[in-house]
Amino acid sequence: MRRLIGIGAALAVLGLGLAWVLTRPTHITEAEVAELTGDAEAGEAVFWAGGCASCHAGEEAAGEARLLLSGGQSFPSDFGTFRAPNISPHPEQGIGDWTLAEFLTALQNGISPEGQHYYPAFPYTAYRLAERQDLADLFAFMQTLPPSDAASLPHDVGFPFNIRRAVGFWNLLNLRDGYTVTAELPEDAARGRYLAEALAHCGECHTPRDMLGGLDRSAWLSGAPDPSGRGTIPALTPDELDWSASEIAAYLTDGFTPEFDSAGGHMRSVILNLANLPDSDRAAIAAYLGALPAQPESSANP
Repeated sequence: MRRLIGIGAALAVLGLGLAWVLTRPTHITEAEVAELTGDAEAGEAVFWAGGCASCHAGEEAAGEARLLLSGGQSFPSDFGTFRAPNISPHPEQGIGDWTLAEFLTALQNGISPEGQHYYPAFPYTAYRLAERQDLADLFAFMQTLPPSDAASLPHDVGFPFNIRRAVGFWNLLNLRDGYTVTAELPEDAARGRYLAEALAHCGECHTPRDMLGGLDRSAWLSGAPDPSGRGTIPALTPDELDWSASEIAAYLTDGFTPEFDSAGGHMRSVILNLANLPDSDRAAIAAYLGALPAQPESSANP
């Protein structure tokens, strides 16, 4: 019996050790980004494409106020309520004292400068696909924005989801390096794929999730329940979204549907972001959506 207990204890220790290794935070080093120099002017377009203001500016912010990234917006989910932090260039309350390597580690690995896992309400799984030069440009632009001394608000997440280290297991299942749509695409649709999958992270809202909160990529952009519990977020696949490419591009510019309805909810903020991009980028997103494969009937309109 003692021998069995000893073996069990040894296996438990080995299991804990393996779990600790598998969930360890991984950092991008200063040496890896030593040759990167950010261009703030180019970074403004990345800022709008990446949707930073949609979460980190005030909920009703408009105009210049969308550049004050003091955080505070709340995002309900099945796992608790997450609150966007202050990411202004304030040196204490924001990210003003971060290095480029720390910024890239946060955006592409989901790891804070202190070595904590971020919750995937922060779409680092999408930003992981972004070009590092684009993110270096974004970092340079964000350093030009006004600082805010507002303290970041805590998340409201109960046990066991408040165990940050456990997010490392979630990352093993969901953190990936390739696009969801892997087909060969024309140049404009390929640009749209980069914008939609890596920067604008359209899948975060328009794709259903599994029981652990990971995106069900087999039903990519086929629509999903609204996390607020009010209605559904529509499908974007061509079999469900019966709009022409020009109609999609126009909607991403002014928020009006072909039927002259207007965008509502969080999508209003998304359009305020995308309206700052060149016409060619909105047309590219439309071309990408038009190239999506139809989804099985069972996965559409959940």
